[in-house]
Amino acid sequence: MSNKREVNPETVGMGRRRFINTAALAGLTAGVAACTEKPANAPATAASGPVAAPAAAHTDAANATHLKPGELDTYYGLWSGGHNGDMRVLGLPSGREIHRIPCFVPDALVGWGITNESKKIMGTKPDGSLRYTVGDTHHTHASYKDGNYDGRYAWINDKINSRIARIRLDYFICDKITELPNVQGFHGIFPDKADPVDPAINYTTRVFCGAEFHIPLPNNGKDVDSPEKYRTMFTCVDAESMEVRWQVLIDGNCDLTATSYDGKLAATNQYNVEGGAHYEDMMSAERDACAFFHIARIEGAVKAGKFKTYGDSKVPVVDGTRESNKDPKTALVAYVSTPKNPHGVNASPDGKYFICAGKLSPTCTVIELAKVLDWFDGKSEKLDNAIVAEVEVGLGPLHTAFDGRGNAYTTLFLDSQVVKWNVEAAIKFHAGDKNAKYVVDRADVHYQPGHINASQSETKAADGKYLAVGCKFSKDRFLPVGPLHPENEQLFDISGEKMVMLADHPVRGEPHDFIIFKRELVRPKQVYSHDDFPLAIKDPKESGVFRNGKKVTVKLTSQAPAFSLREFKLKKGDEVTLILTNLDKIEDLTHGIAIPKYNVQFVVNPLETASVNFVADKPGVYWIYCTNFCHALHLEMRTRMIVEG
Repeated sequence: MSNKREVNPETVGMGRRRFINTAALAGLTAGVAACTEKPANAPATAASGPVAAPAAAHTDAANATHLKPGELDTYYGLWSGGHNGDMRVLGLPSGREIHRIPCFVPDALVGWGITNESKKIMGTKPDGSLRYTVGDTHHTHASYKDGNYDGRYAWINDKINSRIARIRLDYFICDKITELPNVQGFHGIFPDKADPVDPAINYTTRVFCGAEFHIPLPNNGKDVDSPEKYRTMFTCVDAESMEVRWQVLIDGNCDLTATSYDGKLAATNQYNVEGGAHYEDMMSAERDACAFFHIARIEGAVKAGKFKTYGDSKVPVVDGTRESNKDPKTALVAYVSTPKNPHGVNASPDGKYFICAGKLSPTCTVIELAKVLDWFDGKSEKLDNAIVAEVEVGLGPLHTAFDGRGNAYTTLFLDSQVVKWNVEAAIKFHAGDKNAKYVVDRADVHYQPGHINASQSETKAADGKYLAVGCKFSKDRFLPVGPLHPENEQLFDISGEKMVMLADHPVRGEPHDFIIFKRELVRPKQVYSHDDFPLAIKDPKESGVFRNGKKVTVKLTSQAPAFSLREFKLKKGDEVTLILTNLDKIEDLTHGIAIPKYNVQFVVNPLETASVNFVADKPGVYWIYCTNFCHALHLEMRTRMIVEG
């Protein structure tokens, strides 16, 4: 029997250029038409293909991803989970998925959205049901100290419902979720790396959030047919309290976010400076913008009371629109022009530059941060003087990563490539040195890459070892599973001059962004502490049924291979709170609990406590059992819940 997959020759294996003209990208062809003409001095494009690395190099490098049994990965990867509303934890270079951290969407494995504790974090309606049961995670970043990750927190966004979740990296759990006011389509996210005023605070204290969709403010049903009145917001969230500190009213739609290493500037690249309400109206301008936020001035304005509020929100909102920020010496926001519908903005590890990728222009724009600050200080007459390079790299540039050796790596969505280019050479080329060869290498990826990141990429410790690329189409890369294909995440070795593909992995859609950092930067705890849980039951003798009228509390402990109560009785109509504490202290000894017919299932890790509420409305015998294999007598680990009629 042949193991060769049968494919449709009409749809598989088509050239990258031909793919642009298919229905998948039909809506973009008008917007990119002007980008496809290749000037005489443009670098080689995808049509010429990359310079292939020797086959032996591919083989040797690929072997590095296959770890020996029991061998640990050297890097952690934190990946967005897309429509699953969670965060994925990968080990690299193996690409093994180690864990999923539920955030915005219920998770049946651990009982996220079932337990009272998780529902409190997720947010509920007055009747106790979850406020939202869908999510769309795109971007994830982690907290900093001294310009490197410090292992405290990570954050991830929910684009659908404009929420931000915080992950504790000691336990790899979501501990807080905040819904942002006045915005829709919250997309870009990035923590600050230092305080904008106090140099002694060299760690993350704020997280910045860009809203992608412009809406009427307040969004109360008025002005819906007046797009010229629509605005977006740039939001600052306190890293510790997770409360919204302030917002900035701005022109144009935000996409991604970046922050400077000195804490003084945050930025978002912007498209739709036209203010269009339909997508074809969002592509008429040849140049859009990268908006820079002067954090100290914004917080000074808030402190001085120079703000408004909108609707029911009490969050202070300062005016960052172009019209109100023309004077550099008082401006809160500066708009550097960039071509066209930029999609990504990324900070270089040396702290000097932000790089914006053009998407509907084949260019990457290099913006020098010192020159942006010069404009704010009145030392530069023209803000666009901060642009030190604007170079063509290929079709559909989206996002950029760095190797710490002066090179940038940008995904080309339309060319299905990653291009490696040297930033300083690009600056020389832009300044007039046409002999400067800024494109170093190209590599085909499969297919239509979006996000990209490298090991330690956006830290001062960027090490240029591994590069990961998230490809939105896998087409013919994996066994067919029907119409819904997986996405494809590919891993490269970038330690040499040429990029060498190591592996690719199918992944359930629709993940987006990710970060990769050395494993020694985090020290996860393997066992919980009783003190983490106010409801903890510390001794099996505390177990029992405690009645106050129809309100009943059942206290239960688990310790392999038994629950503390062999049985307990309830009455029909009882409003029950069941509390379970896992008294096992052994690493990896997790217990689960399931109640048939009552829609209850959750897990408790060693020394963890969790609780659920339910109404005992069905008389009968219900065998509560442990769902996680924990002991040779696991199948016998159960308790009998009797509901009397």
